[in-house]
Amino acid sequence: MSGTHTPLAERLRPRTLAEVIGQQHILGPGMALRVAFDSGQPHSCILWGPPGVGKTTIARLMASAFDAQFIAISAVLGGVKEIREAVELAQHARDGLQAQRTIVFVDEVHRFNKSQQDAFLPHVESGLFTFIGATTENPSFEVNSALLSRAAVYVLQPLSEADLALLLQRALDLPEMPQVQDDARQRLLAYADGDARRLLNTLETLVVAARTEQRTEVDDAWLLKVLGERMRRYDKGGEQFYDTISALHKSVRGSDPDAALYWFVRMLDGGVDPRYLARRLIRMASEDIGLADPRALRMALDAAEVYERLGSPEGELTLAQCVVYLAVAPKSNAVYKAYNEAKALVRVDGTRAVPLHLRNAPTQLMKQLDYGKGYRYAHNEEGAFAAGENYWPEGLAPQGFYQPVERGLEIRIADKLRELRALNESAKAQASGKPHKD
Repeated sequence: MSGTHTPLAERLRPRTLAEVIGQQHILGPGMALRVAFDSGQPHSCILWGPPGVGKTTIARLMASAFDAQFIAISAVLGGVKEIREAVELAQHARDGLQAQRTIVFVDEVHRFNKSQQDAFLPHVESGLFTFIGATTENPSFEVNSALLSRAAVYVLQPLSEADLALLLQRALDLPEMPQVQDDARQRLLAYADGDARRLLNTLETLVVAARTEQRTEVDDAWLLKVLGERMRRYDKGGEQFYDTISALHKSVRGSDPDAALYWFVRMLDGGVDPRYLARRLIRMASEDIGLADPRALRMALDAAEVYERLGSPEGELTLAQCVVYLAVAPKSNAVYKAYNEAKALVRVDGTRAVPLHLRNAPTQLMKQLDYGKGYRYAHNEEGAFAAGENYWPEGLAPQGFYQPVERGLEIRIADKLRELRALNESAKAQASGKPHKD
């Protein structure tokens, strides 16, 4: 390790945009935040996302990209005094011989109180400095509307396993690192749960322990021995962490509420972050229940929000209620399958032109070019359904991606689709002059 004792997470912090791992939905070419970087004009923004996904890194890179003075303030530890000091520094930078912009980074901005905001807002409005806030909470609920209205909101995502694997490899390429076997790597990635800082801090603990014991290689058994308290009982009985979450998911999918509750409690007892479980429940509601019971997704989202409000242990009861509800709910993966089939088709099919009657025609020229001509406005048709209308590109036969199951609400959806298809067939038969067979 370096004699300066610089934390591993800090040593591996990206120095350029090209080094940033993940967040390509906002930092990739042509994406919103990347455009802001390329424009040379900083703007106030709020970075919303879970811990360890790059909020501070992006803020620092923005300061570097715009050659701006960077001032960090904690909304928890800082107060009006720190804000006033930041204002003075920003004024000095602006009025100096070589005028310089200032970026004020506010960590945990959702914890800003009214007096802090009153001291802060006028300087954001005047343009004295550019404000960048970081928050793990939904800014729509947690950030003052006056501040929110003056800042763009960018949503950051948890890092994928592939992202974390790339970061882990970067760390392991450093000269002081031991060899880490594949099963131990996999456990580290699962434990990190999308959080880069958590991954690197855990690895750093391992490195220190390995040096102490003069080990040059880390296997899964030794990793568990060293990090036993941290990882706790994820693997009591020999199961892998990801095997246990798999058992929970499959118990829910298999409609066994008691087994699902058992695995849920096993994971809590093993020290799993309840927020991770909340995210998995949302996935289950969408992937395995879907439109058979749309209330399931709403319940999963509500359970996640309740946990954020109450914390442990009270909030865990709401998650348990959600587990039981999802387990007993009717199941359907029809939309999940339909979505994947649609993706597969689009991936191999050419980029077909949008038919003229489906195109938007906001200008006179577009109307002259027949954009929108012949479109039948469904609300003006009998039953608000334009029977016989074609919504597919020319040359592509209508596809049957979505096949609802005969369970839950999808029973009614299937009935409705059969009714609409019959109306389509009748209209097409009339148009062709052929009698329609019921």
